[in-house]
Amino acid sequence: MVCGMTDDQSSDQSQRAERFRALHLPGQPLLLPNPWDAGSARLLASLGFEALATTSSGFAATLGRLDGSVSREEALTHAAAIVAATQLPVSADLENGFGDSPEEVAQTAADAVQAGLAGFSIEDYSGRKTEPIYDRGLAAERIAAAAEAAHGGPAHLVLTARSENYLHGRQDLDDTISRLLAYQEAGADVLYAPGLGSARDIEAVLAAVDRPVNVLARPGLPTVGELAAIGVSRISVGGAFAFAAVGAVVEAARELRERGTYEFMAGAAVGVRAARDAFAAGYLSRG
Repeated sequence: MVCGMTDDQSSDQSQRAERFRALHLPGQPLLLPNPWDAGSARLLASLGFEALATTSSGFAATLGRLDGSVSREEALTHAAAIVAATQLPVSADLENGFGDSPEEVAQTAADAVQAGLAGFSIEDYSGRKTEPIYDRGLAAERIAAAAEAAHGGPAHLVLTARSENYLHGRQDLDDTISRLLAYQEAGADVLYAPGLGSARDIEAVLAAVDRPVNVLARPGLPTVGELAAIGVSRISVGGAFAFAAVGAVVEAARELRERGTYEFMAGAAVGVRAARDAFAAGYLSRG
């Protein structure tokens, strides 16, 4: 039993983690939405999604902050709240593991186990402008430390290793693939290079690795059907749903202030109906 958990909680976590891992099928990509609070988690569960993932940027926005400004404790408390909101498997965006050293990443991974998660991701972005991406060797050591914690208990949490080159001005496909291979060797269960936008580049990654590959939805990306056809296993949206909600509020507020009209009420009515359905049902028994 994981320290701090009952036998039932540990068993439930194991089942969610196993279910999450089984959903990663090449050619049948798991559509993984990213809620930003318990309400949006229940709403997305009610719409038929099979798993959820937290979003660091979306959660930070709920606190009035930018991405990268949330602490380890805040991120894991938030992740535990998302876990408790539904019975769906939940993977957490744990940024760079909240520390540079493998030991700090291992502590974050151990805390992720305690939070009841089915999986989590660790990225190789350092957060420093001068050297934004960790040295490849250190980055792989960090993933190995995370894997040991993720896989060492009764539940085999799904570890996603992220190569952040394309999000930080390093459009180097060869280095990205080399990093993903190193993370695969270090024990990652899923590989992820956010920012890849062409089918050709995604196919190159798929051909080089033998782990499920996650792709980040973004403008211009091939459709879900096209990504399925080339063998993608998972598609996530990052903070896009959270900021789509923010955008809807901005548009409604501008309409009210600048035009003095109420057309936004039509969208609000859709939201009210969806919330009533989701929150009345609870969506705590899905699975």
